[in-house]
Amino acid sequence: MPTVTEATLHHHTTAYALSNPVERIADKPRADFTRDDLLRVIEEKQIERITFHYTGLDGKYKELKLPVSDARRAERVLAEGERVDGSSLFRGVVDVSSSDLYVVPVYASAFLNPFDERSLDFTCRFLNREGALAEFAPDSVLQKAARLLTDSTGLELNALGELEFFVLRDCPTPLYSAPRQRGYHEASPYVKSGAMLDEIVHHLSQITGAVKYAHSETGTLGRIESESPEIHGKTAEQWEVEFLPRPVEECADSLVLARWVIRNVAYRHNCVATFAPKIEEGVAGNGMHVHVEVAKGGHNVMRSTAPERAKAARSGDPGTGDLSETAKRVIGGLCTHADSLTAFGNTVSAAYLRLVPNQEAPTSVCWSDSNRSAMIRVPLGWAGLENLAARVNAGECGSTVPREGVQTVELRTPDGSAMTHLLLAGITMAVEWGLSFDTSLEVAAKAYVPAGRAERKPGLMALPRSCVESARTLKKKREMYERRGVFAPALTDYVCRLLEEENDDGMNARLAALPADDRLRETRKIMHKDLHRH
Repeated sequence: MPTVTEATLHHHTTAYALSNPVERIADKPRADFTRDDLLRVIEEKQIERITFHYTGLDGKYKELKLPVSDARRAERVLAEGERVDGSSLFRGVVDVSSSDLYVVPVYASAFLNPFDERSLDFTCRFLNREGALAEFAPDSVLQKAARLLTDSTGLELNALGELEFFVLRDCPTPLYSAPRQRGYHEASPYVKSGAMLDEIVHHLSQITGAVKYAHSETGTLGRIESESPEIHGKTAEQWEVEFLPRPVEECADSLVLARWVIRNVAYRHNCVATFAPKIEEGVAGNGMHVHVEVAKGGHNVMRSTAPERAKAARSGDPGTGDLSETAKRVIGGLCTHADSLTAFGNTVSAAYLRLVPNQEAPTSVCWSDSNRSAMIRVPLGWAGLENLAARVNAGECGSTVPREGVQTVELRTPDGSAMTHLLLAGITMAVEWGLSFDTSLEVAAKAYVPAGRAERKPGLMALPRSCVESARTLKKKREMYERRGVFAPALTDYVCRLLEEENDDGMNARLAALPADDRLRETRKIMHKDLHRH
């Protein structure tokens, strides 16, 4: 008989309200789901349809509904997947003459659709006619990048995303109005969409099991002025959902699925949810910050050892002594390729209205400790601390809960226009480069900012200031991404072409030269033309 692991035993004996209902029915963790388990769910829940989801080239969560008329049909669908038109899903990359693809469900992703009680849903992978991963599919590119990193370094990359978004609604009661740009961690009654956020977190927690927390963000706006009838006159509240670290492929899937859940919940409340990088001058934009951690055998290796701390102290190495050399290589790799990563993480013109000084958004390639104006921030990681509750609860004398290393580094450049899977694939390639080349340590040393506004340090490399500039940078560095066949050249060409179509070279200078009213009107046109790009 197979050995029952400790995790499985815990799963069998503990049921939480937010655990995945499919896990409860199968009585096992999602990673162990089999086809028989899923057929049992279909029977028990009287499922009428299986819904396949997958990420298209536009970064959105697509769907294909397959009715379940009998057990044999359900088993065939789960075993073999279905055909789709790749030339429509990957327009501009796949030719119509060879466009058929298979979509095959990932059993571990199974969830009961919160918006359709008779549907069992899956995230799928794209396979070509030979049964191999389709090389141009964003999720395939990410899988290849993650495999390259592990094969070349023996390490794994975990990531978590901070997903910021605005909820736009008809102006509610004027009672307890939240001040403009003062919404950070605000509570009811000053913010009005808290119940909607609870619903979002409920669904995402049950589906992914990876939500860390959610809260109100800085951006609040009493009334939006826009030429777009979808949002004109509405009030805006900004929210954030942050996830737990997961293997980088799972992180990407969760972020794309989360956008789908958030938009559906907002729609059912007669509201609009947007991840647009910017919706108004002087109001915080929507970032999609990405934290990464490197692990070996499942254990975080971002914290320094005692010999590493001693070496850093002797050499005057910049930055916190709590970071391992591995972590500094990660930082060096990200700094080296940060300019080209904007091609995947900042894909519309409005993105470059967010990357401006004094908005907690980076403008230069640098890193720092707990500095939100730096491109890469090293957040608190409980270094040398444990059982902090005992310091504020006098009666607490219980033993501390064992904790794995939690240190991450946060890339603050990406925003809500990011092509999620391609961005994380690019980040993975940059991290692998940093781990493989000693030059990354030199780059990290030069890019460190000890304190103060990051953009004030002289000699820092500037980030691109437009989509067109990002495209030029990607073209120069495309070999880094295309090596070992990770990014298909046709995919790189597509991304560059998409960026160049924004035609925004010199945008900020042109806007600055306009009279104030004209500048604001033109700026709003740029910000509001891509409310739902990805």
